[in-house]
Amino acid sequence: VQPNNYSTFYDDQRQNWSIMFESEKASMDFSKQVCIAKCNSSPVLDSVLCQDLLLGEGQGAEGGDSLEIAYTGWLFQSNGLGQVFDSNVNRDKLLRLKLGSGKVIKGWEEGMMGMKKGGRRYLIIPPAWAYGAQGVAGRVPPDSTLVFEVEVRRVKLVKECSGSDGQSVSSRDSPAPSPVPNSDGFSAD
Repeated sequence: VQPNNYSTFYDDQRQNWSIMFESEKASMDFSKQVCIAKCNSSPVLDSVLCQDLLLGEGQGAEGGDSLEIAYTGWLFQSNGLGQVFDSNVNRDKLLRLKLGSGKVIKGWEEGMMGMKKGGRRYLIIPPAWAYGAQGVAGRVPPDSTLVFEVEVRRVKLVKECSGSDGQSVSSRDSPAPSPVPNSDGFSAD
C-alpha cells in the first residue's frame, strides 16, 4: 500500500508491479482480497498474515507501546469472510492494549507490531495464534481461523532511557490528529 491509492507487489519472478486505484476504498478492498488469496494458497497457515490497508503516520509500535484500536473480527469460513463475531467500530469505547502484555491473543500481539497512528491493517490469524481448540463459547468455534480489520486511533510510544537513577522513562506521542478526547496520557493534538 502506497500513498495516492497505489499498491505495489512482486510476482513469482520478483518483478515489481504497481496498480493505481480510483479510490482509497478500492485500494483497500484489493489489499483485503490479496490477503485472503495468500491465506487460501497456503497449504498450512502457521503464522499471522498481515496486509496493510493504510500505513498511518509516525513511528511504528513496538513491545511496551500502548495502542487504542477500532476493530472488526470475522470467522474465516468457506475460503472467505464468514460472520462477524466481534466489533467495537460502532461503540464509544476503543480497545486499549499494551503490546507485549499478553492480554490479547498472540495473533494480535504479532499483527500489531509496526503499526502507526491512523494505520489500518488486515490480519488473518490461525487457530494456534487465536483461541485454539477451546474457542470462545457461543462466539468462536474451536479451531477457528479469524480475520480482523484493525485501525490504530492512538499510539503512546514508550522509550526507556537510563537516567542517573537508572529508572527514568520518557514517552513520545505521535503527532497525527486523534478523534478521541485526551485521557490516560494519550495525545489528543
